[in-house]
Amino acid sequence: MTEQDLEGNLTEGIEDQNEELFEHYRVVVDPGQALLRIDKFLLARIPNTSRNKLQLAAKNGNILVNGLAVKPNYKVRPADDISIVLPYPIREIELIAEDIPVDIVWEDDYLAIINKEANMVVHPGYGNYSGTLVNAMMYHFEKLPKGGPNGPTRPGLVHRLDKNTTGIMVIAKTENALVNLSKQFYDRTTINRRYQAIVWGDVKLDEGEIEGYVGRNTRNRKIMAVYDNEEQGKYALTRYKVLKRYGYVTLIECKLETGRTHQIRVHLKSIGHPLFGDMEYGGDKVLKGTTFAKFNQFVKNCFTILPRQALHAKVLDILHPETGEQLKFSSELPADMQEVLDKFERYITPNNV
Repeated sequence: MTEQDLEGNLTEGIEDQNEELFEHYRVVVDPGQALLRIDKFLLARIPNTSRNKLQLAAKNGNILVNGLAVKPNYKVRPADDISIVLPYPIREIELIAEDIPVDIVWEDDYLAIINKEANMVVHPGYGNYSGTLVNAMMYHFEKLPKGGPNGPTRPGLVHRLDKNTTGIMVIAKTENALVNLSKQFYDRTTINRRYQAIVWGDVKLDEGEIEGYVGRNTRNRKIMAVYDNEEQGKYALTRYKVLKRYGYVTLIECKLETGRTHQIRVHLKSIGHPLFGDMEYGGDKVLKGTTFAKFNQFVKNCFTILPRQALHAKVLDILHPETGEQLKFSSELPADMQEVLDKFERYITPNNV
């Protein structure tokens, strides 16, 4: 993760704002620093935070000194190497509970697992002040904290999915669960997230890795691009493997080793296999060399069935934030993706053209 200097010895690295909703700070204590409680010490050095938020982070093991978790009353010493995970601040927007159907896969008093549908924005923001998953959660989960460390517009959110990406999401129902799960997502050692995607073309290798530095596209700031140096983006790594080949398209599984904006979408575009139907990354056009009339009409029919990028968050494994039990969740491919795969299966099968 790329870090940039802030004040003094404070460095900050903000994770993908479309995936994780938290930030990582690192502070190396100056040689002349007097003994001081760590919550007071960090309060003066980290913007947009509070002492209560810092104390909660410490109680949940999210403040480390020289690699070890410390309590809020720990006294900092010269040369201490401090790291901390905190929710990323966001502009406050009035949040209204709305009776919107939500597919709740599993829940208890501490967390809920949601199977997000397509065409749903996760939380309110510019241009989307209502009709979001958060608006729905505020209606369905009466005990969901409204003013926790994530702020009133992101209650319970640990991570995000793009508007038109479907699949499994975890929602924290207590502040302690929110901090604990955020750390799991940041560390990436106790969670397992896997996506399934339909991509254009016959992917050459059965499995592989895609690396590069992901940053804003210089010609279109709404999308991302892959660069070969850290000056233009943040390091990103995606692992993939082929699940099934359909001649003109391939069903693959992706595992994120980093969490960058549009990472899967831009990485696959960079190797010439954009997501099927992805309008922002060139996946909404018929594959070159296959534009003969019959196939062209066939693909247009598929686009009508699946008018979005073919990306689904299939698997999510986490540790329960209170019990430490390993929880495993998965969801089937949504009907639109499965229907398109079935159509390609019939199209490439002899005597079924």
